[in-house]
Amino acid sequence: MAETVAGALSVLEWLATLFVIAVGIGVLVVIALYVIDVTQTTHTVRRNFPVIGRFRYFFEHLGEFFRQYFFAGDREEMPFNRAQRSWVYRAAKGVDATIAFGSTLNLSTTGTPVFVNCAYPTLEEDSVDCPPVVIGPNTRHPYEAPSFFNISGMSYGALSKPAVQALSRGAKMSNMWMNTGEGAISDWHLEGGCDIVYQIGTAKYGVRDDNGGIDWDKLKQIGEIEQVRMIELKLSQGAKPGKGGILPGEKVTDEIARVRGIVAGEDSISPNRHPEINSAEDLHDMINRIRDVSGRPTGFKAVIGSYGWLDELFKLIQKRGIDSAPDFITVDSGDGGTGAAPMSLMDNVGLTVRESLPLVVDKLNEYGLRDRVKVIASGKLINPADVAWALCAGADFVNCARGFMFALGCIQALQCNKNTCPTGITTHDKRLQRGLVPEDKAERVRKFSETMRKEVGTIAHSCGVSGPRQLRRYHCRIVQDDGRSIPFDQLYPDVTPRVRAA
Repeated sequence: MAETVAGALSVLEWLATLFVIAVGIGVLVVIALYVIDVTQTTHTVRRNFPVIGRFRYFFEHLGEFFRQYFFAGDREEMPFNRAQRSWVYRAAKGVDATIAFGSTLNLSTTGTPVFVNCAYPTLEEDSVDCPPVVIGPNTRHPYEAPSFFNISGMSYGALSKPAVQALSRGAKMSNMWMNTGEGAISDWHLEGGCDIVYQIGTAKYGVRDDNGGIDWDKLKQIGEIEQVRMIELKLSQGAKPGKGGILPGEKVTDEIARVRGIVAGEDSISPNRHPEINSAEDLHDMINRIRDVSGRPTGFKAVIGSYGWLDELFKLIQKRGIDSAPDFITVDSGDGGTGAAPMSLMDNVGLTVRESLPLVVDKLNEYGLRDRVKVIASGKLINPADVAWALCAGADFVNCARGFMFALGCIQALQCNKNTCPTGITTHDKRLQRGLVPEDKAERVRKFSETMRKEVGTIAHSCGVSGPRQLRRYHCRIVQDDGRSIPFDQLYPDVTPRVRAA
């Protein structure tokens, strides 16, 4: 007994000694930091409030994670507020997505869409499923696209392996396509068996030759992959119009370097445009050669700013024949996206999809190309009203990226451009990826997609049509500066074709 007590006292003495040493070291560290802070001249706060001032960085960092839970109102936060995210979370989990006690949305805010319900809405038995839409009917492999709601371009590299796996499997389960983003195609894209849209960015990852151009033999091999349904040539994207993709070196693993054909551990910076495309003729020739070599429907993605180049392109198509037109145009919004980008570009360059989508649709109508060229809308369209608006504006399809990130569990921590994403979606840290289980998240991807399609259908039925694809501009009104709304087709009238394409 005495020995036990003596041993316990010995342990306590040892712990006490360690505590004293730790306190002593802590005091020395505080003194050292104090001296450093009061003598440095770079940071005013630290000079005026030595040591304590350092905690502001820590709290500022924590604020990115916790402000959405404790401080922001339901409709206050950007880029997506709590109400928007909460709907996606509920839809992805398959739980009740209804709300009570009235809307928290300010319906007098300029630009808000208001759908015009009719006196005699469509009955459930009169509703119809959206039929597939054929893209590229004159190509060797036309694509019957089954879903009007699909996964937008997010690269493997920007996204983690389990995130890509979950999206691929979920896309297959809900019968929609998945865009690879500019980072080429990986085994994880193909693993789920879904339809793939292969994006060719300015760096031509995956189909790149030694000089930075397209290796046409590699492209032909891509076209022979059965799951690859279309090819998208990316001219620009919403996060950074006028600048190429940015993947920090810490996210360029050996595997990602192999997939992209680049050097591991080095920053992956894409050119700000395709060097070989400098005119409407160059763009037209490139689209047609990609389509001829791959055999797949081919189009391009762009953020719209200036639009005279669209007139030049469409006039050229009229001259060369309607079959030479791109099979689709993806209109991306200028107000940001999943990619890392300079704030100046993300904030202030490029038109938002709310303005650019009707513009592009009207341009196609003006030149008699609307039936030939399908239109895909992309950019912050994560809730049913957003998607229904895009269909009213004239889109054939809607692509979504960040909505599917929320479905995977994204908490808008704003860490996408780093390797520290706490939900494992945009990091290659194995410890952080562990929380993202592809089998579970694939089911959430499926539920989000299917709930979206169902609720857009509900809006359509309220407007008196049998399905989402029958929504037109006259089914929607847009709130103006004075708080009153005007018909969408009055804001953007239909354009009569001036010259029908040959």
